Amino acid sequence: MKILIIEDEEPAAKRLQKILKEIEPTAVISDAIVSISSAIKWFAANDLPDLIVSDIQLSDGLSFEIFKAVEILCPVIFTTAYDQYAIEAFKVNSIDYILKPIKKEELAHAIAKYKRIKSSVPAIDINQLLKNYSAAGEYKKRFIVRYGEHIKTINIEEVAFMYTEDKINFLTTKEGRRFTIDFNLDALENMLDPKTFFRINRQYIISIQSIAEMFAYTKSRVLIKLNPPAKHETIVSTDRSADFKLWLGDEK
Repeated sequence: MKILIIEDEEPAAKRLQKILKEIEPTAVISDAIVSISSAIKWFAANDLPDLIVSDIQLSDGLSFEIFKAVEILCPVIFTTAYDQYAIEAFKVNSIDYILKPIKKEELAHAIAKYKRIKSSVPAIDINQLLKNYSAAGEYKKRFIVRYGEHIKTINIEEVAFMYTEDKINFLTTKEGRRFTIDFNLDALENMLDPKTFFRINRQYIISIQSIAEMFAYTKSRVLIKLNPPAKHETIVSTDRSADFKLWLGDEK
């Protein structure tokens, strides 16, 4: 059995390889890939493995993007660090899902399931998968953040905006407190309620409640003043301006 691992955290990838070899001593790990872009290149140059074990959240976005770009007919076991409420979103033509941290018995169960149905696995319907993910009934309710040696939760109602700076992702609360978060903006777009949050450009996702003032700007763009204030100038990009105006009127 040839297994491809898609996981951007090296310790997690090594632990996954160790567990897989314990479950299937004869299995061959084809590779351990860390990003969407490298996965797409890998599939262009290699034959399909028998099985893929893929994290959902990668450093450069959701792994679903890989399956949009490349036709992959082999089965996939998804792993995810998302909260339990989102898990039902992933039960579409995938073999199984496993909540992180991965437990050996859960992975063994997924491998056994793969063996039972490997001869009749359909292609992954990624568009349906993404649709179900966004419409699973609930969006992200809270984030776990760390500051120093402390860990705390922040309810989604407390979030004013999120942004990226120097490849680090930040969450700013309505009180003006800033925390680093594990998710990039591409992933957050799928996790947040679109009635409340909007990605105004490549760098910022804002809550409608954080908008203090808006001004007409060049090239049909919109300049936004946020409360609390943002570190950077927050301008709705040209290609998002029309959708932003619809979003403001709740017509999206």
